[in-house]
Amino acid sequence: MDIRNIAIIAHVDHGKTTLVDQLLKQSGSFRDNQHVAERAMDSNDLERERGITILAKCTSVVWKDTRINIIDTPGHADFGGEVERILSMVDGAVVLVDSAEGALPQTKFVVGKALARGLKPIVVVNKIDRGDARPDEVHNEIFDLFAALGANDEQLDFPMLYASGRQGWADTEIEGPRKDLSPLFDLILRHVPAPKVNKDAPFAMVATILENDNFLGRVLTGRVEQGTAKMNMPVHVLRPDGSVVETGRLTKLLSFRGLDRVPVEEVEAGDIVAVAGLSDATIPETIAALEVKEPLPSTPVDPPTLSMTFRLNDGPLGGREGKKVTSRQIRDRLFKETEGNIAIRVSESPESEAFEVAGRGELQLGVLIEQMRREGFELTIGRPRVLFRTNEETGEREEPFEEVLIDVDEPYSGVVVEKMALRKGIMQDMQPSGGGKVRLTFQIPSRGLIGYHGEFLTDTRGSGIMNRLFSGYQPYVGPIAGRRNGSLISSEDGATTQYSLFSLQDRGTLFVDAGEKVYVGMIIGEHSRENDLEVNPIREKKLTNIRAAGKDEALLLIPPRKMNLEQAIAYIEDDELVEVTPSAVRIRKRYLDPHERKKRERSGTVD
Repeated sequence: MDIRNIAIIAHVDHGKTTLVDQLLKQSGSFRDNQHVAERAMDSNDLERERGITILAKCTSVVWKDTRINIIDTPGHADFGGEVERILSMVDGAVVLVDSAEGALPQTKFVVGKALARGLKPIVVVNKIDRGDARPDEVHNEIFDLFAALGANDEQLDFPMLYASGRQGWADTEIEGPRKDLSPLFDLILRHVPAPKVNKDAPFAMVATILENDNFLGRVLTGRVEQGTAKMNMPVHVLRPDGSVVETGRLTKLLSFRGLDRVPVEEVEAGDIVAVAGLSDATIPETIAALEVKEPLPSTPVDPPTLSMTFRLNDGPLGGREGKKVTSRQIRDRLFKETEGNIAIRVSESPESEAFEVAGRGELQLGVLIEQMRREGFELTIGRPRVLFRTNEETGEREEPFEEVLIDVDEPYSGVVVEKMALRKGIMQDMQPSGGGKVRLTFQIPSRGLIGYHGEFLTDTRGSGIMNRLFSGYQPYVGPIAGRRNGSLISSEDGATTQYSLFSLQDRGTLFVDAGEKVYVGMIIGEHSRENDLEVNPIREKKLTNIRAAGKDEALLLIPPRKMNLEQAIAYIEDDELVEVTPSAVRIRKRYLDPHERKKRERSGTVD
């Protein structure tokens, strides 16, 4: 059977997974009466809750006797490592672009990687049924983007379709018949080349996706680059430097058929396959027949730009809500994560019982923390820090910069420009984007964006959209002002009372409700002024036998400001930590004892 391997790449929320749903349905992968969940490829609980794709996944359809292996990729820049490594498995890419939003930063990032590998893209302008669609302008934007990214003449002569992934149609013309997705299927067969592989050479493949199965153990997915893989054949695993990791047998060969992985006896070069039976192999090592002595080339992945400290939960409430609370368990889980997620790096911290975890962004590390808390872990997280580097030629200290694209209603553009300037952002472009909105483009240090997203949503009344993309390292721009307000810190252990919280409301914004457990050093709110303030949130009303004239006043509490995990991580300062347990997210001071905090402040050592 002929094979085509393609990746569907796009910015977040441009409709990749929804389009894959329709490709599966119209290719006959499902029975007529089969119930299939919406966004079937987003099988992870976190993906379903957040409505985004986090992990790259493979599926397969058959169209006109040709097997099309489709890889659905994440759209968020923080998960760009997932996209970078799977591009080596494909021979073509479907670039999906929203007909109203156009080519946004993540589109630029992934398309640049795809063009550099020589892939010939197919452009699909999706959501053409939107009321604010502007397909002709988007077409010009995509052409300009390809040209700016150094596309060759063949890549610039890209075929284009207009589509609605939700309605399940694609056409070469905007006003076409709009029947089904057969124009897209046919274009893939015509435009994407069959894999160029050597079927006669000994078997070899590069592992690009790793997952753990309860029954099969470690399952590694990749494209067979040469030869034929057979059940139970002996293989060895080679590191990129040529050394042998292990020797074993392929106890299972799994080929993709729709949403299922089906056991097969053998797989030829060019097909994408999942293999089991190896206990130590990981990404991006080469799995090959014993006669192969040289590893296959693997794609390097861009380095991480942000790090956080993962620590043991040593607070007074530690160990009460989770099952995995020791530093050894945290260490084992973090190093296990690095095996399957090559965009994350873990190292021992100088601090005792703590680990430095580096990744692409707050969202990527936030997803890792969320997964760990659901697995029963308790830990404390430090403030995100960017990773600086020294330029070897000039000796200058450099820091990561990001390109930020902001769509905002015109009345709020002034406050956004002002806040970005305070955070050392430099405006590159400002132009109307239709519908009373303005599109602003900035270059800004990654440090300046830490903790800004919540403030941005408040400033724009929830109507602003911010997209960001790592653009490279530039010279250090100096200190950036952090949070302006201080904290309300609990001075007592116990459960909060309505009486006490009612009297504290005038001091600032509370984070806790009545009846919640607090402890000394825990942050229960944001002070209305710049300094920290220690307060007693467990004070009760003194009871006497003297009746007051008239009735007691009603104690009405303003609903507290409840933060989710990402908001809490973005909120904290250098001397604060986020305590994460399976049932709670709390904010606390790094040093709980007030005397220790004052001593550190006087000596100038926060860490």
